[in-house]
Amino acid sequence: MATTEQTLKPLTRDEVAKHNKQGDLWIIVDSIVYDLSKFGAMHPGGIGVLLDEEVAGQDATTVFYGLHRSEVLLRPQYQRLKIGQIEGEKPLIKHMKPGDISRVPYAEPTWLTPEFKSPYFKESHRALQKVMRKFVDEVIYPDAQACEESGKRASKEVLEAMAETNLNAMRLGPGKHLHGRELFGGVVKGEEFDYFHELVINQEVARMGARGYGDGLNAGMVIGLPPVLNFGQEPLRSKVVEEVFSGQKVISLAISEAFAGSDVANLKTTATKSEDGKYWTINGTKKWISGGMHSDYFVSPLKTEGGLTAFLVPRGEGVETKQIKTSYSTAAGTAYITFDNVKIPAENMLGPEDGGLLVILSNFNHERWVMCCASARSSRMVVEECLKWAAQREVFGRPLLAQAVIRAKFASMIAKVEAIQAWLESVTYQMNNMTYKEQSRNLAGQIAFLKMQSTRFAGEIADDAVNIFGGRGLTKTGMGKFIEQFQRTQKFDAILGGAEEVLGDLGVRQA
Repeated sequence: MATTEQTLKPLTRDEVAKHNKQGDLWIIVDSIVYDLSKFGAMHPGGIGVLLDEEVAGQDATTVFYGLHRSEVLLRPQYQRLKIGQIEGEKPLIKHMKPGDISRVPYAEPTWLTPEFKSPYFKESHRALQKVMRKFVDEVIYPDAQACEESGKRASKEVLEAMAETNLNAMRLGPGKHLHGRELFGGVVKGEEFDYFHELVINQEVARMGARGYGDGLNAGMVIGLPPVLNFGQEPLRSKVVEEVFSGQKVISLAISEAFAGSDVANLKTTATKSEDGKYWTINGTKKWISGGMHSDYFVSPLKTEGGLTAFLVPRGEGVETKQIKTSYSTAAGTAYITFDNVKIPAENMLGPEDGGLLVILSNFNHERWVMCCASARSSRMVVEECLKWAAQREVFGRPLLAQAVIRAKFASMIAKVEAIQAWLESVTYQMNNMTYKEQSRNLAGQIAFLKMQSTRFAGEIADDAVNIFGGRGLTKTGMGKFIEQFQRTQKFDAILGGAEEVLGDLGVRQA
C-alpha cells in the first residue's frame, strides 16, 4: 500500500536541501517530499533534469506542474516514493475524487453549477448525473486512457458493466425498450426516461477524453440498433436487441462507401433477391465504418431493383473486415467491409423493400443530436483544461491568465461553449415535447444547424487551445495531451453524420 499523508515524517526544507545529488536525491512537490534516489535513473526525461539546481533538494512544485499532469502523482509507483511532508505545510493542489463536480469556472454546464438554476433538469436527471459521473470516472476513464494509447478495443469488464447497468439500452434514448428495466440500480424509471436523461449520459460519456475509444465503445450501437428496433421483424428483432443490450453482440451502421459519402441515395453495394424470394445475395464494399472491426451485425442500406433497401447483415461467410487507420486511435475499430456473395434470409430485411432510405433517414436527427451533445461537452473540457493551465503557467514573471491576449481567447471560447449548450438544451426540450413526426418536420433543420455550429466552434476552440498551450498542445503526452487529441480529432464530428456544409444546406432547404 502507498504511504498515507497522515503517516508521513515531518521534515524541514533545510533537511531536504541536503539531498541534492545523484544517488541521494529528494524533491518537494506541493509540500510532499519524494525520494528520487533510485528513481532518477528511470526518469523519462533523464537524470539531468532532476539534478538541476532548481529541482534537486528544492521545492519543484512549479517545475513539476509545468511538465506533468497532477494525476501522475496518484499512481502507485509514485505514491511509494513519498517519504515525508514539510513541517507545518499542507498540499494546496486538490485532487478530484470520482464523481466530483469541477469548481473551475465554466467547466460544467450551468445546470450543474450550484449558483445557477435550470427549467429543464429535474431531480431524476441530477441523480442520474451523479451515478453516471462516478461510473465514467471509475470504470470507463481508466480503460479509455489505456486503450486510446494501445489501440485495443474496450475491455470485457467495461462492456459487461455497461450491460449490467442497462447503459446500452439508455443510450438509445427514451422509448418502450426501457420500460420495466432497472436503470443504474433504479435511479430513474424506464417509463420516465426522457431526452434530458439521455443528454446527461451522452455528456458524461464524452468526459472520458478518448475520441477513438469513444467511437469504439458501442457508438455503432447508438446508430445501428434503432433501425432493428423500429423496423426489424420478429423474432429476429427481439433476439438481436437483447443480444446487443446484454453485451453479447456488437452492432454497427454500415452506410458509407468509397463512392458515396453523404450522398446516401447513390450507394452502389447491391442486394439481389433470389427467384423464390427467400434470401438476398449481397456484393460490394463499405468504408469508414466505426466499430466495424468489433461488430457481429451490420445494418446496411443496399441498392435493390427499385431503390434502396435496409438489411441486417450478420458477420459470416463472405463478410470480411479490414482495419482503417485514421487520425484517432484504432480503438475505434474503423473498418473497410467487403461483402462477397453474402447470402442472408429475407427476414433480415428492415422495413419495406425499396424503402431503405426512409429507414436510414429516420435515425439521422437522433444521431446528429447525440454528436452535438458530445461535441459541446468535449469543447467545454478543453476550456477547463486551458483555464487550469493558464492559472498555473507563468510567463514573463506573471501567470498566463494575466496576459490580455489570453483573456480575449477565453472570452471567445467561453461564449461559444455556453451558446452551444443553451441551444442544445432548447432543442432537447423541443424533442421532449414533440412526436416523432413533429420532430422530423420541425427539428431536422434546427439539429443540422446546431451540429454545424457545434463543430465549427469546436474547430475554433481547438485553434485557441493549442496556442494557449504552445508546444504542449502538439504533444501526445503530458500537460497538453487532451488538447493535442482534441485538435487532431474534432474534425470527426465535423464530418461524421453529415459534413458541415451538407448540414448547413439541409437546414436552409428545410426552411
